[in-house]
Amino acid sequence: MDINFNKNEDHNKLELAALKRKLLKVYKGGGEARIEKHKAKGKLTARERIDYLLDKNSNSIEIGAFAGEEMYKEHGGCPSGGVVVKMGYINKKQCIVVANDATVKAGAWFPITGKKNLRAQEISIENKIPIIYLVDSAGVYLPMQDEIFPDKEHFGRIFRNNAIMSSMGITQISAVMGSCVAGGAYLPIMSDEAMIVDKTSSIFLAGSYLVKAAIGESIDNETLGGATTHCEISGVTDYKASDDEDALNKIRNIVDKIGDFDKAGFNRSESIKPKENEDDIFGILPRTRTDQYEIRDIIKRVVDNSEFEEYKKDYGKTIVCAYARIDGWAVGIVANQRKVVKNAKKEMQFGGVIYSDSADKATRFIANCNQKKIPLVFLQDVTGFMVGSKSEHGGIIKDGAKMVNAVSNSVVPKFTIIIGNSYGAGNYAMCGKAYDPKLIVAWPSARLAVMGGAQAAKVLLQIEKASLKKQGENISKEKEQEILATIQAKYDAQTSPYYAAARLWTDGVINPLDTRKWISMGIEAANHAPIEKPFNLGVIQV
Repeated sequence: MDINFNKNEDHNKLELAALKRKLLKVYKGGGEARIEKHKAKGKLTARERIDYLLDKNSNSIEIGAFAGEEMYKEHGGCPSGGVVVKMGYINKKQCIVVANDATVKAGAWFPITGKKNLRAQEISIENKIPIIYLVDSAGVYLPMQDEIFPDKEHFGRIFRNNAIMSSMGITQISAVMGSCVAGGAYLPIMSDEAMIVDKTSSIFLAGSYLVKAAIGESIDNETLGGATTHCEISGVTDYKASDDEDALNKIRNIVDKIGDFDKAGFNRSESIKPKENEDDIFGILPRTRTDQYEIRDIIKRVVDNSEFEEYKKDYGKTIVCAYARIDGWAVGIVANQRKVVKNAKKEMQFGGVIYSDSADKATRFIANCNQKKIPLVFLQDVTGFMVGSKSEHGGIIKDGAKMVNAVSNSVVPKFTIIIGNSYGAGNYAMCGKAYDPKLIVAWPSARLAVMGGAQAAKVLLQIEKASLKKQGENISKEKEQEILATIQAKYDAQTSPYYAAARLWTDGVINPLDTRKWISMGIEAANHAPIEKPFNLGVIQV
C-alpha cells in the first residue's frame, strides 16, 4: 500500500468514526433524563420497541436517522424527527416499522416528522410491503402548526395514504402505546387492525381538559379514551394488550399469518462476498474533492466475487456501466469515473464530468436494464455535464436530456449511493432524489450542491462585492478574504451529507461497508411489487 492509500484510509475512517458518534447521540432521542421518565411508566423506548418487534439477528436498515439534525434549535431540537423508521423482518416477512419517540417533545409532530412519516408510507406503497405504526404522540407541535397542518404534503396526507394503502391491499397494523390525540387518532383506526396498551395508552379527539373547556364535561382520560373504553365500549380498537411487549407479540402473531406475495421476479442467485477486501474502500476513496481514483476499484469491493461485466468499456469513459450481482441480486451499475481519461480521439476528458459519449452510453445501458428487468444502482461522484463551445456545439444538452429521460422513465427499481460529489444536473442524471430512487443514501465523503464549494463561493463573493460597492464601500484584500471564508464555511455546511440527511434529501448517511445490505434489502422490498408498465422513453431528440 502506498502512503496516499494510508492517508486516505486515515481520513475516511475518521469520517466514519464521526458518523458513529453522531448516530450514538441521535439514538438517545430526547436525552437520558426523558428516557428514564419514559421507562418509569413501564414503557419501552421507540428503538427498544422496534428491536423487540423485529426478528433477532436479522438485517435491518434505519430510514432518516438524521432527520431534523441541527434543525429547530429555537424549539429545543428534534432528534431523528421525533420518529424512528426501520425496514426489517417480522417472522421473516419484510416490513416497515414507524415508531413515535415520546422522549422528543412527547412525540409531537414537527414539519420534518410529517415528511419522514410520508417517506415511510412512500416506501411501503412503492414496494407493497406491510407497515407497522407504533403510536405514542401528543399530536401536532402547535408552535409550528402552520408548517405541518394544511398543505398537500402535511399531516393530513398521512391519513389519505392510510385509505389509499388499504385499497391497495397493503397491510397496516397499529399499536397505540401512549398518547394518541386529535387528528392523530385517525392513523391507528384507519389501519387494518389496531391494538391499545392498557393503563398507559389512550385515544381521543380531545383530552379531558379540552372536553371540560368545550362542553363542560368532567371526565378523566382513562375513562374518556383508555383501553377498556375502546376495546369494550366504543369498539374502536381490536385488541387490548397488557403491556408493550404483549402488544408487540400480538403484532408478530398477526404478521406471521400474512400470505405470500406476487413477485416482480428480479434475478437472484447465491450471494458471494467480494473477493477483494471491502475495507480497502477507505484507502481508495480520496480525502479531497479533486483527487483522482479508479471507480472500478470501488465496484470490485461492492459486488459479488468482485466480478462485473462492463458495457462499452472503451467508449464514454467518464461513466462506467456494468452488469454484476450484489448479495446475489442481478444489478446494472452506472458509476461516475473520477479519473482523467482519454477518449477515442486521444482527447483528455475530466473525471467526474459527464460528456456526450458518456451520457449516450448510460442512456443505452439504462434502456437495456429495463428491457431485461435488472434493477439499477447509481454510484454518484459527479461534478456535472461538460461545458464550453465544443460541448455545446456537439449537443451536450441533447445528450444529457436523453440520459435524464431514460432515468425518469425507468420502470425497474433504482438505488442511488452518493459516494463523492453530487453537483448540479449531474445529480439529476445520476438519479438524484427527484428521480424516485427506491432508496438513496450517502457515504460520509459525499457532498450535495448545485456546484462545488470553491466555485460557488467565488460567484457569491462577486455578488457580495458588487452589492457593497453600490453602497460605496471599498473592499480591501483582507476584507475580501474574510467575506470569502464566511461564504465558503456557510456553503460547505450546506453541502454536508448530514445537512442533506436532516432534510430527507437522502435516506441517511451510511457506513460504506453497509452499502451491499442497503441495496440487497432494497431490491428484496422492490421484488414485492411487480412492474406494471412497459419502459417507454417517450419523445427524445435523436
